Parts: sequence; structure tokens; C-alpha cells
Amino acid sequence: MPIATATDYLEAIAHIPLGASLRVDGVAWEDYEQLMYDLRESSVVRVFYNQGRMEIMSPLPAHEKPVKVLGRLINAISDELDIDIESLGTSTLKDEMTNKGAEPDDSFYVQNAAAVIGKEDLNLQHDPPPDIVIESDLTSSSLDRFAIYAGLGVPEIWRIFNRQIEIWLLTERNYEESPTSRAFPFVTMEALNEFLMIGLTEGERKAAQTFRDWIKSHA
Repeated sequence: MPIATATDYLEAIAHIPLGASLRVDGVAWEDYEQLMYDLRESSVVRVFYNQGRMEIMSPLPAHEKPVKVLGRLINAISDELDIDIESLGTSTLKDEMTNKGAEPDDSFYVQNAAAVIGKEDLNLQHDPPPDIVIESDLTSSSLDRFAIYAGLGVPEIWRIFNRQIEIWLLTERNYEESPTSRAFPFVTMEALNEFLMIGLTEGERKAAQTFRDWIKSHA
């Protein structure tokens, strides 16, 4: 029997094993929005929506660790360069006009930080998308979700795969891999991978500490 209502989705979510995902076609935008409303107090799953196709993912705890390391590195940039960077975390990004929605593992406003400081309700029909989103691929690939982020106008994706970071930049309509960041032009994929590994093996504080020294000589 096909899943038909937000209540049915909630029941299905309760039975998704950690590390698994549920994909459903033919989901109305109204049902997607109702589900997101029902899940507003929960961070157990991530939900992605692309023109009627919905994916509900239940991440493993290990999924989060590299994301936290990168968050510490971005905070180090903010502190060392004395610039505003706003994190939305896993907040839902959605736009009814493009019929797309996503919940990245983390997201950051850099160049557009001033546009969202103090805002409680983000509306991508009027507000800019985050300058960077982070996707950690542990049990499933985020490559299929790139079309969602392109539709939402996200300029840059940091994809973590096999404990390595890839930087993807939005061109006209698609993403192309890049050796450097657009939001932070002095930051290279090589440097991110070096400090990510420090964070995974020696801890987040050590990674942030050594990254600060690197920023001083490279920014």
C-alpha cells in the first residue's frame, strides 16, 4: 500500500534503521510541507525533496563527526579574519517556486551573512541561499541531491566522502569540482583535507588551533 499522508510518513520514519533511507515518488508539495512541520522539533532524519520525489535519510552518528570538524574550521576563519559567518546548521532550505527542499548536514552564510543576521524565518523566494552547504556521504551519496541545491541557488558544496573533502562550485546550472573555495578563495581542498584529518585523529580543538596558524600565513 503506497504511503499517502504525512502521518504515514511519520510512521514509516519510526521504522527506518540508522544509516538507511526511504525514497518515495509522487509526493505532493503540500504533503512534504506538512511532514516538515510535523518534524520541526526532530533532528533524527534528513529530508530532501525534488519535484515530487522525496528522500528521508536516517544518518549514523559517525556521519556527523567530520561535519563538526569543518564547522570548527569555519568558525576559526570567522574569528581570525574578524568577519561575520552565520551557520544555519541542518535548517530546512526549501522553495515552492522550484519545488525543491533540502536539509544539509550544515550550512553557512559568508558573503551574505549580513542579509540573514537577526532573521527568524528564512524564505528563499526573498532571501539568498547559504554560501556553503556541507554534505557528509557515509551510507548514501549526496550527488543525486546536487540538482536540489542547484535549483535553490547554493553557490558551493563541500562534500565529504571516504574522509576526504571535495569542493563543488555552481556554474550556470550544474556543479563542477574545484581545487579552491569560492566563499574563501585562500582555502584549498588540499588544506581542508589536511585539517579534517587532524580533527578526526587528534580532535577538533587541535585542528582549529593549527588551522588558525595556517590562516595567518595564507589569508
